[in-house]
Amino acid sequence: MTEVKTFDVQKLRADFPILAREVHGKPLVYLDNGASAQKPRCVIDSIRNTYEREYANVHRAAHELSAICTDKFEQARRSVQRFLNAPEDREVIFVRGTTEAINLVAQAWGRSSLKAGDEIVITAMEHHSNIVPWQMLCEQTGAKLRVAPMDQTGTLIFDEYLKLLNPRTRLVSVVHVSNALGTINPVKRMAAAAHQHGALVLVDGAQAAPHMRIDVQDLGVDFYAFSGHKAFGPSGIGALWGRAEVLEAMPPWHGGGEMIESVSFAKTTYAKIPHKFEAGTPSIADTIAMGVALEYLMEIGFDAMQAYEHELLEYATAQLSAIEGLRIIGTSADKAGVISFVLEGIHAADAGMILDEQGIAVRVGQHCAEPVMDFFKVPATIRASFAFYNTRAEVDALVKGIHKVKELFA
Repeated sequence: MTEVKTFDVQKLRADFPILAREVHGKPLVYLDNGASAQKPRCVIDSIRNTYEREYANVHRAAHELSAICTDKFEQARRSVQRFLNAPEDREVIFVRGTTEAINLVAQAWGRSSLKAGDEIVITAMEHHSNIVPWQMLCEQTGAKLRVAPMDQTGTLIFDEYLKLLNPRTRLVSVVHVSNALGTINPVKRMAAAAHQHGALVLVDGAQAAPHMRIDVQDLGVDFYAFSGHKAFGPSGIGALWGRAEVLEAMPPWHGGGEMIESVSFAKTTYAKIPHKFEAGTPSIADTIAMGVALEYLMEIGFDAMQAYEHELLEYATAQLSAIEGLRIIGTSADKAGVISFVLEGIHAADAGMILDEQGIAVRVGQHCAEPVMDFFKVPATIRASFAFYNTRAEVDALVKGIHKVKELFA
């Protein structure tokens, strides 16, 4: 394993004030990035600056503060466009996060497009947010939900996925990176196959967008969704990208201010995209700060970031695999920086509490992926999820912490 020498992790760590704190008298080792990432100072400063100096509602007034906020709000939209290499900024819709993005497509596109007998294809490794909205839609429309299986490594069985596609397939909705397993799905190949059957493709990019270069044009998908809080930005904000012609054909989901062109008691006409899908006052400061976070990531550079995170994943996998009684759940050959594992004879929640006492923050539970836990026949896992600001020393601290857990339960 070769370390990435050009990546100055210590310099980047200094951008994140929270990483300097202690927890229970121990240095914080934050390995819960898959749930929510920490925020660089530029994002924190952006939120403070908006509320201290520039706050006003957007798109609604001619005064100076409104103009400033509106300009920065729309600049954030252009940042998302560049971040995803989207053709046009009008294809970017601001939402509360990936969950709302998927629900938007399910209700705005699905309820107007699907009928009884139509089919939606997902995979066996999906987050609940990419299962439940489609189940609800199927109940509303009579469509059927089909599930492409995975193998014991947590890898999609691609040939079985292909067998599910047919003329009744209207949508494929797939996670780019599994939050519970770290598996990277072959989204580009999946989209090409789905399009041969006339189906649209939505990608849940919540775990992928913060850690790898995303090019929606190269992927050839129709929708791509991600959350700001996992991409080192604020919580409560995210984005849905959709192809313009698909978005234009979709009816709005929420009704209210901003999403209209004109309103009378007899008839309402709707605004053009993206505003058709952005009813009400948005999360202004958070949207602006998410744009700042994305610019920060693009400045770091995804090639160097991804190489460093991959090296860290390899190191952590080797170190954890050497621990007796530890079983890694999700061993696909193509993985992002997520390691889920179980400890023989020790419940994940107990292990998580002991690790916390040592300042180590990991995730324990089912990770909103209960079908994945059922498939691997485990009640829960311990999940360490990495970001570019994590280090080998933190991996070593995790390993030492796990040995402490084992000692206490010996």
